[in-house]
Amino acid sequence: MATRLNAFKPQQNVLALTRNLRHRSRLARMPCKCQQEAFTVVGQGRVGAAIAEMGTQDVLIGRGEKIPESPAGPVIVCTRNDDLNGVVESTPSGRRKDLVFIQNGMLQPWLDEKGLSNSTQVLVYFAVAKKGEKPQDGKTDKNPEGLTAAWGPHAEAVARRLHNNGLSCGLPGKTAFKQAMLEKLVWICAYMVVGARHEAKVGEVEQKHKDEVTLLIEELGDGGAQALGISMADGYVDRLHAYSRSVAHFPTAVKEFKWRNGWFYSHTKAAQAEGKADPYPTHTKWLAELGAI
Repeated sequence: MATRLNAFKPQQNVLALTRNLRHRSRLARMPCKCQQEAFTVVGQGRVGAAIAEMGTQDVLIGRGEKIPESPAGPVIVCTRNDDLNGVVESTPSGRRKDLVFIQNGMLQPWLDEKGLSNSTQVLVYFAVAKKGEKPQDGKTDKNPEGLTAAWGPHAEAVARRLHNNGLSCGLPGKTAFKQAMLEKLVWICAYMVVGARHEAKVGEVEQKHKDEVTLLIEELGDGGAQALGISMADGYVDRLHAYSRSVAHFPTAVKEFKWRNGWFYSHTKAAQAEGKADPYPTHTKWLAELGAI
């Protein structure tokens, strides 16, 4: 911080310089925020290896291995969704509060069931093409600041790790994070279904089947927001199309149904059981066409 001097008041100049030196001395004694705490990283795939590579003292363990008691700090879970039960069972009870979940899909019902409702979650918009390569941030022409976001006890530690390695990570409040989480879920569910219908990559869906995918995005967004008691953030449809342009080469497929499209379909089944209208008729119709239900 620069110190302004007054040529006509030398005594004030001395006082100003003294205050500035004291301020800098206090800053020098403060812990450096760029120092990264050690993480425990579960999963040795592309993303797990990339996150561990960003650190200096991390412990990287394989799927199915017991989570160690130390180092203290975040335990970044980089496994497939269907392996999450095993990870929790392998985690000492005193360390479960440190679990950080980065998986795609709707995790909250499962977290609630496991007594982990307030666990740290990260919405990952960076991608690792191959193991050993550096992550590429998912910045778009609509959101050049980046879309990755974290919420929970270890959100700041995760954000520091990513920032120190050139990746974005926002720290929204709980409601805004819930909006962003639903937005990402809507993206993957809508784009994967429409892509699978046309055997198209993400970019081809955005270019050639935009009306279809927009219809589905809005249907899932409206119903999903109502189910969660929130509203969708302004501009979410355009934001999701912009993200699709940034990952145009991604393939499409309907998978991990329980965690993704299955959350919406569970609302459909509940409505049908009560004799009510399907909140997602297009989604249900296209899932049936694909043989997913």
